Amino acid sequence: MSSRIADFAFAICCFLDVRQSKIQQTKAPNRLAPLPITRRTFLRVAAGTGVAALGVDATVLEPNRPRVVRKDIALRRWPERLEGFTVAILSDFHFDPYFSVHPIEASIGIVNGLNPDLIVLTGDFVSIPELYGNEEKAALAAEPCADLLRQMHARHGLWAVMGNHDYYTNPWRVTSALQARGIKVLANQSSPIERDGARFWLAGVNDVVSGTADLDETLHVVPENEATILLAHEPDYADEVARHRVDLQLSGHSHGGQVRLPLVPPLFLPKLGKKYVWGLYQIGPLTLYTNPGIGTVVLPIRLNCPPEVTLLTLRRSSTQ
Repeated sequence: MSSRIADFAFAICCFLDVRQSKIQQTKAPNRLAPLPITRRTFLRVAAGTGVAALGVDATVLEPNRPRVVRKDIALRRWPERLEGFTVAILSDFHFDPYFSVHPIEASIGIVNGLNPDLIVLTGDFVSIPELYGNEEKAALAAEPCADLLRQMHARHGLWAVMGNHDYYTNPWRVTSALQARGIKVLANQSSPIERDGARFWLAGVNDVVSGTADLDETLHVVPENEATILLAHEPDYADEVARHRVDLQLSGHSHGGQVRLPLVPPLFLPKLGKKYVWGLYQIGPLTLYTNPGIGTVVLPIRLNCPPEVTLLTLRRSSTQ
């Protein structure tokens, strides 16, 4: 990004220099010519341009340009017949008709182009309202959000769990909006995904911050020797999940920090999103991937933390 700012500043200074030359050539000879671009002028223009470019990048460009991150993940108990199975992860949509709608729409085209076997949505379809008492109104945003998300397609469907913003608005309204549009919601439940005579289990817990997640209830139907992928909105729940028979946890919640300044840690991270902030982690036998999300909260700004569509390709580990 620093190179983009420098290029932008240099281009403006070149433009000013050319413009001054043209003015000098066309003005009457008895008029004083404009002064040439000096080092001080350049630095002032560069500084002002840098601030402007940074603002444009953080508010207009980066939040609206999702990137694709591809990861190959080897799991010890993954079925050989499901070698190369692909899972697309999206999270933290925080739907609104002005800002997040644009990266959501862009992500839909990206996902359909990737043609994943399975799509998982790890929570926060809406945002907690700023004023107490507006929770029902905030939950209404789940319906236009689900209208968009239903446009994605995968052989084994779209699956979701609730996030803390969903829970503290109206999780029943959000769940109903998703399920009415064919998006399956796991609420302390597990479901088998079968293909070519093999299967794994897709599990999902209720929002962890709310205290309603129940791993024992979620996993009690899963046979001990079969692979399990768990959807849990909060990534730091992995410390608890690692003590259970779960192979892979997929989470969101942290937004990757949303604003990441050079050489310093993220300025704000939510509860249960402070430890495993963004990317791939190994916690004992458990593999975790934290997606940095699509939307934003508080301010519609992302810096050094673009929205992300994650595509995982799952394979059986060679070490058993």
